[in-house]
Amino acid sequence: MPTVALAVTDGMLHFELSMACEVFGSAPVGVDVPWYDVTVCGTQAVQVGRFRLEPDQGLDRLRDADTVIVPGWADVDVEPPGKLVEAVRAAYEAGARVASLCTGAFVLAAAGLLDGKRATTHWAHTDVLAARHPEVTVDPDVLYVDNGSVLTSAGKAAAMDLCLHLLRLDHGSAVANAAARRLVVPPHRAGGQAQFVATPVPERDDHPLGALLPWVVERLDQPLTVEDLARQARMSSRHLGRHFRAATGTTPLQWLLIQRIRRAQELLEATDDSVDTIATTTGMGTATTLRRHFNRTVGVPPDTYRRTFRSKARPAADGRG
Repeated sequence: MPTVALAVTDGMLHFELSMACEVFGSAPVGVDVPWYDVTVCGTQAVQVGRFRLEPDQGLDRLRDADTVIVPGWADVDVEPPGKLVEAVRAAYEAGARVASLCTGAFVLAAAGLLDGKRATTHWAHTDVLAARHPEVTVDPDVLYVDNGSVLTSAGKAAAMDLCLHLLRLDHGSAVANAAARRLVVPPHRAGGQAQFVATPVPERDDHPLGALLPWVVERLDQPLTVEDLARQARMSSRHLGRHFRAATGTTPLQWLLIQRIRRAQELLEATDDSVDTIATTTGMGTATTLRRHFNRTVGVPPDTYRRTFRSKARPAADGRG
């Protein structure tokens, strides 16, 4: 059972803390994989927003966790407590994966975990983070940044994106999608998506993209072009591009590619279809094209991805714990 430790102290933001508890605290109905053992770690009873919280363990237990999550830090003008910074650094040095939500990035930066790395935080505080820690490459435009063993997210809702990304890394897209459905949130917004977007999926039925996006998702096996999308939406290609940028933070073709990759992930996890078949089903054309885009987007080849998530699912499926 993987372990997740939430590092808390006075001054933490309750929204990000409760979000992490909700995502990692219990498995979605019907998901049969080893779920997380979640522990809240702190030095004493702490004030988190308007709530009083009793930690389960001391901060020293962070170093025993597989993943350490640092929620948002309320006042970025105040230096994080030294004990918290030291405990997070010790956990990282012990091999833990460390992730910050929102302004929790200030704790990771103080611990030196972001030196020489790209990172993000809430857009309102990126300038402060960059000025205080010039050794960190602060990206103000993205939802989250994954450096492997160190991850940072932008503010509020982007913390959910990072938590679901961690689920996807650990258990695959099918489990992450199931969690997203339970939480009634979008299943995937890429880390590179801009912080300033109206919404990843149109909210109104009369939104110009409201009917187009489902239409596209149902036809991923077809060689769609921007002109095809514009024709279906009954607007010019330039006008379509403006709507896509406002609604998704990216271009029509980039959004389409991400949908194809997501579908490929699901098929690799849930079927025995060959990479050639999946390439056809997802509209990627050839296995070579699929492998190139999949490797660049996901970070591993399709075959490696399949082996990884099939092996993670097998113990639960076989009933061997």
